[in-house]
Amino acid sequence: MNLALWAAKTGLDAQNTRMAVIANNLANTNTTGFKAGRAAFQDLMYQNIRQVGAQSTQNTQYTTGLTLGTGVHIVATEKDYTQGSVNQTNGSLDLAISGRGFFQITMPDGTIAYTRDGSFSLDNQGNVVTARGYPLLPAINVPVGSTTVTVGSDGVVTVTSQANPKGTKVGQVQLADFVNVEGLQPTGDNLLVESAASGAPQTGTAGTNSLGTIQQGALETSNVNSVTELVSMIECQRSYEMNSKAISTTDQMLQYLTTNLA
Repeated sequence: MNLALWAAKTGLDAQNTRMAVIANNLANTNTTGFKAGRAAFQDLMYQNIRQVGAQSTQNTQYTTGLTLGTGVHIVATEKDYTQGSVNQTNGSLDLAISGRGFFQITMPDGTIAYTRDGSFSLDNQGNVVTARGYPLLPAINVPVGSTTVTVGSDGVVTVTSQANPKGTKVGQVQLADFVNVEGLQPTGDNLLVESAASGAPQTGTAGTNSLGTIQQGALETSNVNSVTELVSMIECQRSYEMNSKAISTTDQMLQYLTTNLA
């Protein structure tokens, strides 16, 4: 196969994948705790026509080689875990993390997932759960008849009632962190799971051991920058058009060759 055609074809594939990443970012500009992704490119293997440093004569050598690239591919879609903006909601079970860390969620199969989405609520048993009904870990139960729920910056949860206006501690929200947060595997529903690349979770109290603090009555917004994504979309479109033009031009060159020199 003609190398120019193949290289341009890989460029089309790569830019198409990049556009999918950009579109997903834009689709999640209003998703609580969402972290923007980006496509990481790498060049493909090279055809080595002449080795750099090869002997040009008995006493001299080539200072450069002759290698032909075979295109590009996307090696990863990396997540940007920088802090998103924090919006005040005044919801008693809306929690935002300022700094590093993730909320721990118990999944139906007993495994643990992690999230930056702190929009919690109560189920019919008074347990603190996600919008999908998955319970927070460690489990926290708000007794029936509680009038207020207070979550401290360290995650301590205190409730008051008419019978006990001074308040009672009912649990504590713990956070988890990872050596390589970019290694976490997104699974949807604003959840991530541990992988071999992320390392084991390191849990602890908010505000200690480099973990962030918790803000009650607030939610962390998506860290997607719409302007940046729109600029990236234009760049992606132009790159796609150039690769398409390279295929068209190469085809015309080959057509000229077969028509006039055959």
